[in-house]
Order: sequence, then structure tokens, then C-alpha cells
Amino acid sequence: MRDVYVVAAHTIKFGKYLEKTISELCAMTVLPCLGEARLDKKDIQALWFSNSAWGEYKRQVCIRGQVALRPLGIDAIPITNLENACAGGSTAFHHAWLGIASGMYDITMALGAEKIYDRNQSLVFSGFLTGLDVGNFGKTLESLSDVALSEDEKKAMAAHIEKYKGLAKKSSGAKKKSLKDKFMAQRDALVVAIRIGETMGYDMLKKLRRLGAGDHSPFMDVYGYEARQHMKKFGSTIDQLAIVASKNHFHSSLNPNAQYRFLVSPEEVLADRLVTWPLTRSMCAPVGDGAASAILCDEATVKRLGLASQAVKVRASILGSGMARDRDGIDIGQRLSRLAYEKAGLGPTDINFAEVHDATAYGELHQCESLGFCRLGEGGRYAETGATKLGGKQPVNPSGGLESRGHPIGASGLAQIHELVNQLRGAAGARQVERARIGLAENGGGALGVEEAAMCIHILEAPSLT
Repeated sequence: MRDVYVVAAHTIKFGKYLEKTISELCAMTVLPCLGEARLDKKDIQALWFSNSAWGEYKRQVCIRGQVALRPLGIDAIPITNLENACAGGSTAFHHAWLGIASGMYDITMALGAEKIYDRNQSLVFSGFLTGLDVGNFGKTLESLSDVALSEDEKKAMAAHIEKYKGLAKKSSGAKKKSLKDKFMAQRDALVVAIRIGETMGYDMLKKLRRLGAGDHSPFMDVYGYEARQHMKKFGSTIDQLAIVASKNHFHSSLNPNAQYRFLVSPEEVLADRLVTWPLTRSMCAPVGDGAASAILCDEATVKRLGLASQAVKVRASILGSGMARDRDGIDIGQRLSRLAYEKAGLGPTDINFAEVHDATAYGELHQCESLGFCRLGEGGRYAETGATKLGGKQPVNPSGGLESRGHPIGASGLAQIHELVNQLRGAAGARQVERARIGLAENGGGALGVEEAAMCIHILEAPSLT
């Protein structure tokens, strides 16, 4: 296998692009990425395209990459379409890496683009169901048999609500919904309910209410369940989750590409609207659109193109799937990170900083443990020490993470790569991690039970070629 280098990485500012097409979002990242590598479109020998929602929302189920890229003048080459839930972007990167490492190609591109935001929010949140085992959703419900709050949890939630009653900031400039708006919202919800009922069964539609309300992704309920189990077993607290979320909002305030660029104190995180106990809105990733890309080359091509000074080496690229927990009792993050560390010849203490999949604050807490940054059960206390904040021992999510940078499903993994590349080049500006030589990106997608169905872990090294 050949050594592989990232010579260019780019992301657009994540947010809401209701009037933009997928092809337009692609152009916004592909063209600058090519410019950074000083390459022409015809130089790309193969491309992997990540997208999850286009088929669900707009019926573009097949040939997504070909449809998106032909207007840009990218065609004829092998274009492989990828859908791997939230891990799609990092999966595209893995295959672009594999194309170079195997010797099949010398220059490849990974691209992720997503439009999640929609006026029909019922459609948006129902779309996340496809990241679960739809055909056996009853088993999913059974695996979350304890999803209902215990009496102690209900008391803790009630006490929290009472403590922060009246302290939450009211949305400024929020418009009161007209009768027409209310009617359209009800119509949208009914259309989505019929769609689910006709495909999954109306009995299952009723059972879905057990997993959560229609105003947020069902994955938030899975994360909430996992957070509660962690709190029971290890004594982690909602205050620790607030520290994680506040830290990520601080990081994203320094990131011009972040969807959210405002500060939120731990107290404000706690006072925010509850999504599912113990997660508040500020602890959860927002809905939004985006696109990100990366170009990879082998060493000989890097030198031929004169790009050695910006070539970030891929020390490890690992793609794996979840497994039944009762088979080995090891979390997917633990299992794959061990493979990544072995491949890279490194350990957890060698990682200077990381971008991890924090669709919620609990996600970051959990991944810090799985990746070996701290011991199992100590993720909350690790965050409390300040180790994961810029200037700390091991900064995590200097971009702001999914919670605050944003999470357009198919693009998120490549946005992580962009952050790693910028940090390792010393080009991250106000959020630069000191002495950043080794960075790690962990990106999970979908869920089977309470474990990710797919995950990628990448370890990258700062430029050293001459």
C-alpha cells in the first residue's frame, strides 16, 4: 500500500441554503478545493460522492453524484455514490484514500453535499428514521425498552425544569404563526404520517411516539437514553454535558465556517429548552445544509505537483460497522480506534487534538472514552478539567463540532477532515491548536440498537515532505 496525502480540503459555511441546489452547493466547495491544489477538473481521476437525503426529500435516489457534478464539467471519470448515514463523508474519504493507497489512481477526490433543511420540518425529522433498521423497527423499540424515564429521572427532570424556569432566553424576533402557517404545519405532519404509515404500518406509527416527539430527530432520544445510562452507571451529570456544549459553542465562535457563531455559557445551556432528558437544545446538533471536499494524492504526485509543503499525510484510515454488543462487549469506537492506532503506530496520548462525532454533547463525552483519551466513565470529569478546550491537554472539536459547526449529514465527515488539515498546517487562525502534529477524526453513522451502524476513524499527520 502506498502512502497517501491530502493536498487540499475545503468546506463551505454550514447553514440554511433553501434556494440552493445540491449541484450549486457542490460547486461552492469543489472549485475552491481544486484551486487550493492548483489542479484542473480533468486532473481528478476518480471521485466518491456522499449524500443521504436527496432521495428521501427530492426523489433523486440514484446517480446523485453524476447529476450533481455534470453541471460543473466533471463527468466521464468513475463517480461512486455513497450513502452511509452520518458517516458518509468520512466513508467517501476512506475510499478516495483506498484508491490512491492501492495504486489504482494518483489523484482522487471525496465530496459530500447535503440539503437537510426544509420548510416541512416533519419531513426533515422523519427522514432520520432511515438511519435505523426500518424493517425491524419493533426490535429497535425493544432494545430501548428502558427509554421511558424512571421515577428518579422524572424527579430529576422536574427539579431541573423548576430550577431554570424563566431563565431560558426567548427567541428574538420570533413571529407568531398565522392560521395559514398552522394549517400548513398540520398538513405537512399529516402527509408525513401517511407516508410512514403506508410504508412502515400504522401500528408502527403509533409505537413511534414511544421513541420521541416529532420536533427532533429520533437519534436525540437514543443519545438521551445512552446519556441516562451513563449517568446511572458512572455518576456523570447534566452539568458536565453543559460544559461540553458551552466549550463547543466557544470553539465555533472562532470558526467562520460554523453554522452557530455565538457564545453560550454552561448556565445558558442548562436553561435552554429540553429536547429529551437530559439533553437541552444547546447540546444538540442543528439542522442545516452544507458541502465539503478533499483531494488526495500519492507521494510521487505530491512532489511532481510541488505541493509538499501542504501535503498532510494519512497515517490511518479505518472503516467499520457495528456489531451485536453481546458478541464482545466492546464499543465500536473502542474497536476501530485500536485498529487505527495500530495502523498508525500511535496511541491515544500521541493525538494532539481530535474532531469527534458529537451529534449531542453526550456523543463527545462518550467518544473521548472510547478513543482512550480518558478512562471509561470519566468523560464528564475529563471535560471539567478543561483538557478538551483550546489551550487544554487534548482539544476536542476545535471546529465547534456537529453541535455548533453544524451537521449536514453527508458532508460532516469531510468537514472534520478540513479541520484536521487546517490545524495540521497551522492555518486555523484564532482556534489554532498549539503544536498540532497528529490529529484524529471519528465519524459515526446510523444506529443498530444503541451503537453506530457505521464508523470511520482517520489519523492525519502534519506536512513533513520536502
